[in-house]
Amino acid sequence: MTKKKKHILFIVVLLFLVNIIATNTHYRWDVTNDQRYSISKPTKFLLENLKKEVAITVFLTGDLPFDFERLSKETAYFLEEINTNNHHIIFRFVNPQGKEESLIKQGLNPSRLTVQEDGKVSESVIFPYAIVSSGKKKALVDLLKSSYFENQDSQIENSIQNLEFAFADAIQKVTAIKKQKIAVLKGNGELEDIYQYDWLKTLGENYYMAPFTLDSIASNPEKTLKELQQFDLAIISKPTEAFTEKEKFAMDQFTINGGKSIWLLDMVHTPKDSLMQNGKVLAYQRDLNLTDYLFNYGVRIKKHLIRDLYAASIPLATGKVGNNTQFDEFLWDYYPLIKSNNKHVISKNIGEVKLEFANSIDTLNPNIKKTPLLESSNLTKTLTVPSYVDLASIAENADIKTYKEGSKIIGVLLEGNFKSAYRNRIKPFQNHFINQGTQNKMIVIADGDISTNQISKGQPLELGLDKWNNQFYSNKEFLMNAVNYLLNDDGLIQLRSKKVIINTINKPKAYQEKIKWQLINLIIPVAILAIFGFFNFYIRKRRF
Repeated sequence: MTKKKKHILFIVVLLFLVNIIATNTHYRWDVTNDQRYSISKPTKFLLENLKKEVAITVFLTGDLPFDFERLSKETAYFLEEINTNNHHIIFRFVNPQGKEESLIKQGLNPSRLTVQEDGKVSESVIFPYAIVSSGKKKALVDLLKSSYFENQDSQIENSIQNLEFAFADAIQKVTAIKKQKIAVLKGNGELEDIYQYDWLKTLGENYYMAPFTLDSIASNPEKTLKELQQFDLAIISKPTEAFTEKEKFAMDQFTINGGKSIWLLDMVHTPKDSLMQNGKVLAYQRDLNLTDYLFNYGVRIKKHLIRDLYAASIPLATGKVGNNTQFDEFLWDYYPLIKSNNKHVISKNIGEVKLEFANSIDTLNPNIKKTPLLESSNLTKTLTVPSYVDLASIAENADIKTYKEGSKIIGVLLEGNFKSAYRNRIKPFQNHFINQGTQNKMIVIADGDISTNQISKGQPLELGLDKWNNQFYSNKEFLMNAVNYLLNDDGLIQLRSKKVIINTINKPKAYQEKIKWQLINLIIPVAILAIFGFFNFYIRKRRF
């Protein structure tokens, strides 16, 4: 065999080997500054342990406006990446055109957008959703993050940042096996289930849920405490009746034994229904007999109402059109809108949280770590009770100089080695008393309405949705993060801290300079080819 033939054979064999290696080996380098095309450790861990087939169907495709085309492409990039890491995940993009009615029946409500491109305004209907399924389980992924954003670019950027969490959370929902148990406490006038239906239903997708009443503690306290300690977390939503010493002692020992808890408390009674009917209502202190209990764990809820200039709106009847009552929206400083403070993963990278008639929290006890999760704006003042809350105050011009009390803590995370509130006191009943527990967590929020979903035609709406203006707030996202963190299921919510920076286009400038850049993109490549051709012709002419 000649040397030339050996050389050709070597090249053929080399190309054959390279082709085999390239076919069976997949590796990509992410050279972006924000590592937007790399998946995080919690997602990698989830994919490594995934043995079931997961099918993902994305409906954000077809003839899309520019910004949503970008979101669709980023979705495709992410799905390609997780498919590379685990071939059990398969995905496809389906054009929703012609399937609108079927999708709406599945709960996929279309978004109607007013799109301005090339100086023209048009309406576009899109379905920014994906369905993740495994076996008989399905989970809906909303690709367009719903909350208040300054502009569409901000909404798209936040939606892209949320992609990894949204899909990882959905994959976990359809493949995970429930383990931990949550008790929804009853017996002290807590919220009825219909008013927190959406939040509890969502929690039930990942955890075992059960109502638990403390009423039986009066007759059989030891048995009640033993049953309570079988749960991992207790949720106490807006109680209206005072806790007895036996009930507090049971909650104390539940906490000392490692039980987590979320307290959603209103220490001021402000009857909203009476306010809307009469236009004026007396707000007064509510005694839940929890002051000493909470004080032991490092917090004190102040019995006043927060008034914040950064607030949500309230609908008020302003007249009639025919037989229909006309409503208008007015900013109501008793409804604080809480922006994410990014101090903790629970509240990081989420939209505004809407509160109603909230109180503030003082933090005590330096031995317990306290992390503020919800804080009012700096333009805040407080209303001491008892006092009247009057809707007529909406018509008054707010004097910004009076809102000078600064930011107030409304929600706080407590972490540490908790000591019993009854360690130096007479015990309400006999049990295997524990004086001090190990490392534990608790969340206290001085607003009982944070978990309340609105009702429309007798049916509960999604938590965070305001039926009057279709505005969507991040109450459920915040509460879900809180539960996940307390139950040590914080791997996925770490994904919220992932920051993706999207370089946006100055649309007005792009439209004005459209022709210039079209000419540049057309002429420069042709000119380069012409120059290259000329020099090539000149060199060949000189050589030959």
